[in-house]
Amino acid sequence: MQDIPPKHKKVFETISEAGAAIDQDVFVVGGYVRDFYLNRTKKEEDLDIDFVTIGSGIGLAEKVAELLGTDRLSVFKQFGTAHIKYRDMDLEFVGARKESYRRNSRKPIVEDGTLEDDQLRRDFTINALSWSLNEEGYGELMDPFHGIQDLKKQLVRTPVDPLQTFDDDPLRMMRAIRFATQLQFDIEEQTYQGIEEMADRIEIISKERIIEELNKIVLAPKPSIGFAHLFKTGLLHHFFPEMVKLHGVDEVRGVRHKDNFWHTLKVLDNVADMGGDLWLRWAAVMHDIAKPATQKFVQGTGWTFHGHDALGAHWVKRIFRRLGLPLDERMRYVRKLVRLHLRPIALVSDEVTDSAVRRLIYEAGDDIDDLMLLCRADITSKNDYKVKQYNRNFDYVEQKIEEVEAKDRLRKWKNPIKGDEIMEALDISPGPVIGDIKDAIKEAILDGKIPNEHDAAFEYMMSIKDEYIG
Repeated sequence: MQDIPPKHKKVFETISEAGAAIDQDVFVVGGYVRDFYLNRTKKEEDLDIDFVTIGSGIGLAEKVAELLGTDRLSVFKQFGTAHIKYRDMDLEFVGARKESYRRNSRKPIVEDGTLEDDQLRRDFTINALSWSLNEEGYGELMDPFHGIQDLKKQLVRTPVDPLQTFDDDPLRMMRAIRFATQLQFDIEEQTYQGIEEMADRIEIISKERIIEELNKIVLAPKPSIGFAHLFKTGLLHHFFPEMVKLHGVDEVRGVRHKDNFWHTLKVLDNVADMGGDLWLRWAAVMHDIAKPATQKFVQGTGWTFHGHDALGAHWVKRIFRRLGLPLDERMRYVRKLVRLHLRPIALVSDEVTDSAVRRLIYEAGDDIDDLMLLCRADITSKNDYKVKQYNRNFDYVEQKIEEVEAKDRLRKWKNPIKGDEIMEALDISPGPVIGDIKDAIKEAILDGKIPNEHDAAFEYMMSIKDEYIG
């Protein structure tokens, strides 16, 4: 514990004092200890520290809050846990316990236990490490399952029989893959076999708990590691069958198409390398999701997937709902990028019209840059010449977008003529014709017939009014 930051040391000393005051042993457990030995630095605002005590976790937390002089204490009596927000640290307290699951229940049976019981219920050896905060043996490392050795081997392994571990809490299968992905560790062979054997047990876990782990995989530096494990172990089949269907290659008369599952994972890794956030990464996951449903072999042409962009966009809401992802503007963002992901490459030609570029800017809006990043990430060819050519093409499209946007300002486009103004100028009542006239003005701007300006739009409206109001 020598290299622990001074303010963390002070908190540990206070918690040690609190434990002594109420005659309860207390230990630092889990991720903080693991990450210390991995030299993984965290942003201070993300710092969670877990403590286990032999006795009441709530009682200990109340004493700690008193000594720290804070009232930012939250108590969860039904779970026997408590939380203190202190400066930039989240301190979690729980009494040592035994924990097991009924075969068809998502809720564990919890009993008071010893430190050994608590360590036995930990999911992996690397998470069963703890430090004593007791007067006798202060700072001593408890490592009953050789977690330090597994850290050195870069191995995720269960502390007891994997089948028992995953039967007790099937979410641990997702967590094993999540830790292997985040840390870029291997999963120990028996542990991996245990996931394969118990994969169907994931069915009893709520979608909220599954998606929490899946999002952490998506956000990892190289998310393909996790998706490959989810696929190979069979877990993915239980909650994301559309992605599983991307796997495989068909052949007709010697003509094959690429495996769209592994292609999708490469695109996802590319987006991660480019700094894409969670929702841009989900757009990468979803961009080709409807290819199996639109796949067709055309003699003389080969394999086609016409309409997979539109169908995939249509599927986004249904898949998001089933997975437990939000159905708000984040879902609409992903749906938009899936729908538009083929459009930029379709613009590549010396004769590309400003009108086509305007329409792309209008439809993508402020997400045009993210769309272009997704399109570049979609270049997964192993042919260096093709990759360079595709990137030159996208450079050209981006240049055209920049030129047209500078002139026409369409990213945050709003119709220059409002409905009230149309009714007043043409002396008409509210009705569908208002929308028709606004659409005609929009089309004229996107086609380049008139500039994106109020006066020009008003003049155009007056020139076409007879077509709409007789």
